[in-house]
Amino acid sequence: MCIINLYINGRYHRLPLINGTFDKAIDISKLREYTKLITFDPGLKNTAITKSSISFINGENGKLLYRGYPIEQIIDKCSFVETCYLILNGSFPDYKQLKFFKEKINSFDSIQNKIYNFLDKIPNSCHPMAILSSITNILSSFDNSIKNEDSHFYLLSKLPTLSAMIYRKKYGLPNIFIKNKKSICYIYNILKMFFSIPNKSYEKNNHIIDALEKLLILHIDHEQNCSTTTVRLLSSARSNIFSSISAGINALWGRLHGGANQAVIEMLETILKDGGNINKWIEKAKDKKNSFRLMGFGHRIYKNFDPRAKIAKYVAENLIKKLNIYDPILDIAKNLEINTLKDSYFSEKKLYPNIDFYSGIIYQAIGIPKDMFTVMFALGRLPGWIAHWIEIKNNLEPIGRPRQIYIGNKKRNI
Repeated sequence: MCIINLYINGRYHRLPLINGTFDKAIDISKLREYTKLITFDPGLKNTAITKSSISFINGENGKLLYRGYPIEQIIDKCSFVETCYLILNGSFPDYKQLKFFKEKINSFDSIQNKIYNFLDKIPNSCHPMAILSSITNILSSFDNSIKNEDSHFYLLSKLPTLSAMIYRKKYGLPNIFIKNKKSICYIYNILKMFFSIPNKSYEKNNHIIDALEKLLILHIDHEQNCSTTTVRLLSSARSNIFSSISAGINALWGRLHGGANQAVIEMLETILKDGGNINKWIEKAKDKKNSFRLMGFGHRIYKNFDPRAKIAKYVAENLIKKLNIYDPILDIAKNLEINTLKDSYFSEKKLYPNIDFYSGIIYQAIGIPKDMFTVMFALGRLPGWIAHWIEIKNNLEPIGRPRQIYIGNKKRNI
């Protein structure tokens, strides 16, 4: 075992060095016991809270691996369901495994009347993410027959249907459910549940299916982001998978996390309404005295181009071309990217477009309204959350319990 010698207060303390597949880490789990000191790392920027084999990010070189496979290869060769299987099981399925996986998901496609009744009582003014997290949290209580080993199939089946129900309720559309799903693809089912019109066959569009499939694959997992860490913390407390995923949904809703895709579109629309003067808004973003910030730029981990952003940009351009539509928002986004990449202010700070910069443009071209963007993100991230919940459960990791540095008053008397 490799050892790091840490010299504190005239004494050396031997701390183990942990070797990951790519990274190395100093094991400080005994630091307080040895030295009476703890570490201070706001936002956990340099602290690994767990060991995981699900995904890996090389932020310096802009690389992303799912179970060791580059995201570019997965996008080119795999479906969303195949990638779900990979994330959950560690390897790609053969024909029989994939068939069983799909059939197991489809076996939970029915919706209980209790869920209808619950949803009907929620005001349309509620944000879709609030509704989705609420229903997810109590989902198991609607079906007491669900077995623990089937819970991830149950969620993969139910959440797309619930998301479509939330959308249709909010926009005054009657619910439509898909029969005989076994022969129909997962992504097509989602689109059909969202956009079908009564007494009219839903027109299949392979370009839209392909775009949504690729975008959801890009969202499946991304190391220890805020929502995934939230799911893992609840799993460490041995919370059930439904409450853990519900907490992940609420974390994803944050404007600096999954909600950023909506913020990007709103920013681009504001620039367009203002006349589309890109340089004006770039200068605003550079002005420290101005509160305006370019949404969709920069990332905590990536110090290079987010590989997902490159793919999402291509998907957005290709979809809009195939649909033969003109989207001035895409033009604004592309010009904004070009101009910021030329500006030393952004390159020195390593502020490149991230996945949120183009994902909203894709959702909008598909017909998804802005307040449903993060719901779609959640559908993509769901398999990753489930995999992390299972990983914590199987490894019997201890409950997450960070330390703090107290800066309040010393003991006072009343």
